[in-house]
Amino acid sequence: MVQARRMGGRAARKALRAAPLAEDEKPITPGLESGMFKPLSDNDIEKVNTAVFNVLESIGLSQAIPSCIELVTNAGGSYDADNDRLFFPRSMVEDTIANANRNVVLYGQDPKHDLEITGSRTYFGTAGAAVHVVDVDTREYKESTLADLYNIARIVDQMEHIHFFQRPLVCRDLTDPLEMDFNTCYAAISGTSKHVGTSWVLKEHLDLSLKMLHEVAGSEQKWRDRPFVSCSNCFVVPPMRFAEDACDVLETAVRGGMPVLLLAAGQAGATSPAALAGAVVQEVAEVLAGLVYVNLIVPQHPAIFGTWPFVSDLRTGAMSGGSGEQAVLMAACGQMGRYYDLPTGIAAGMTDAKLPDAQSGYEKAYTDLLAGHSGANLIYESAGMHGSLLGCCYESYVIDNDMLGAINRTIRGIEVNDETLSVDAIRDVCIGGPSHFLGHDQTINLMQREYIYPEVGDRTSPKEWKEQGSTTILERAKAKVEEIVTGYYPQHISAEIDARIREIGPVKLPLESMNRA
Repeated sequence: MVQARRMGGRAARKALRAAPLAEDEKPITPGLESGMFKPLSDNDIEKVNTAVFNVLESIGLSQAIPSCIELVTNAGGSYDADNDRLFFPRSMVEDTIANANRNVVLYGQDPKHDLEITGSRTYFGTAGAAVHVVDVDTREYKESTLADLYNIARIVDQMEHIHFFQRPLVCRDLTDPLEMDFNTCYAAISGTSKHVGTSWVLKEHLDLSLKMLHEVAGSEQKWRDRPFVSCSNCFVVPPMRFAEDACDVLETAVRGGMPVLLLAAGQAGATSPAALAGAVVQEVAEVLAGLVYVNLIVPQHPAIFGTWPFVSDLRTGAMSGGSGEQAVLMAACGQMGRYYDLPTGIAAGMTDAKLPDAQSGYEKAYTDLLAGHSGANLIYESAGMHGSLLGCCYESYVIDNDMLGAINRTIRGIEVNDETLSVDAIRDVCIGGPSHFLGHDQTINLMQREYIYPEVGDRTSPKEWKEQGSTTILERAKAKVEEIVTGYYPQHISAEIDARIREIGPVKLPLESMNRA
C-alpha cells in the first residue's frame, strides 16, 4: 500500500514536470538581478577610478583617426600632434558617464528574446573568433566553416539558458573579407531569432550588411526601431591605441542605428599590465574613451561597456582563459561597470581544455559563476568554447546550457517570506502528517517553479543509469545535437525575404542546407 502511494506520487510528479510552465512561473528567467560577488572593495574601486582618470588625462590614446580627434577636441579634449596622443579630461568623461544611455534593449527578431540591459540584470551568451571546430569523435580540431556557424546558431536557438548569439567562429572557408563579414551576419540571423552580435572588418562591409538588415526588418526605420544585431567593435589595440579601420566601422554602426559593444581586450602581462588591478585600469580607461567617442557621434547611443582583459600564463605567454586569475579579473570589470551604472559586458567560460571534459567543466563553471554574480549584464563566450578560444564544440553548447541554467538559479538566490519559511508546511507534516514532504501541496507547487532540472545531465541512480545504456553526458549531448542539426530549420526569415537578400549580397550558404530547396 505504501509502495503504491509512492509510485503514484512519483507518476504525478513526472506528469507535472511534463506540463509546460508559463514564462513568469519558471524557476529562472533571463535577466535575473546579480551583483553579489565583489572582488574589489569600495576603497579599491575608488582607487581604480582615480587611476583611470589619471591615465586618460595624462597618457591618453594614440592613432586616433581625424574624425575622432575633431570630435574630442571640439568637446574639450586635447591633442598632442608631436607625440600623437589624444587626451580626455576628467570632466568630459564624467559628463559622458552621467548622460550615457542606461536603458538599452538588445532586441531579438522575435520579441520574446528581447534583453533589457538595465541595472544588474544578467544574461549569458556566446562569442569568440574560433578558427576550429572540435570533433569529439576523432579529437581533431577542424577548420571552422560557414555551415558550422549556421549549425551552431540553430543549436543556440534551441538552448533556453543561452540568451543571445554572438558569432563564435571565423568562417575559414571564406577567404574574401567582404564575403566573410556579410555571410557571418547572414548565417547568424538566419539560424536564430535571438539577438545577434557580430563584427565587420571595413565600413563598406557593414554598409552592405545594413541593407540586408533593413530588408529583414521591413524598412530602415523598422530596423532603427528594433535593431536586432549589434556590432562587436575592437576600436582599440591595447595598450591605449585606436584601431583605424575599426573606428570607421564604429562610426558607421553608430550612425546606422546599431548597438555597439565597445571591446577592449588586453592580455595581462603582454598588452596590458601583469598586475591584475593595472589590467582593470587600462581596459576601463580604453572603454571609457570609446564611450566618449560614441556619445560625441550620437548622444546616448546604445553602447556596451566591454572590458575584456585576458590573462597570460606568464611561464609561456599563452592565454589562460580558464584560470582563476581570469575569473576574478573579469568579475572585477563587471563590478566596475556597476560602479559606473553602465550597460556592461564581460567574457567568461573560456576554458583552456581541448575537449568537453572534467577540466572544461570546472574551468567554465567557476569563470561563468563569478562573472554571473559580478553584476555584469552580458556574459559573452559563456558556452561552447575550447582551447583558449581557438576552438568551439557543438556538443558543448548543449552541455553548457545545463551549466548556465544552474548558474542562473544561484543568481536568483533564495526568496524569504512567510510562505517560503514554511512554518505551516512543517506543521502539516509533523503533526498528524506522513513525516515527509514528498506529497505535500507545497512540494508539488514548487517542484517546477523553484527547482531547475538538467536536460542532458544525469541524476538517475547507478542502477537506472545502467538500465538506460550507461551513457555519458557527451553521448547524450551528441544525440541532442543530431536532433537539432538534422531536424530544426528556423523559418523566421521568409523565403521571399531570403531571395531578396541573395540579390543584395554574396550569400554562400546553399538553400538546400537551410531546408529551403
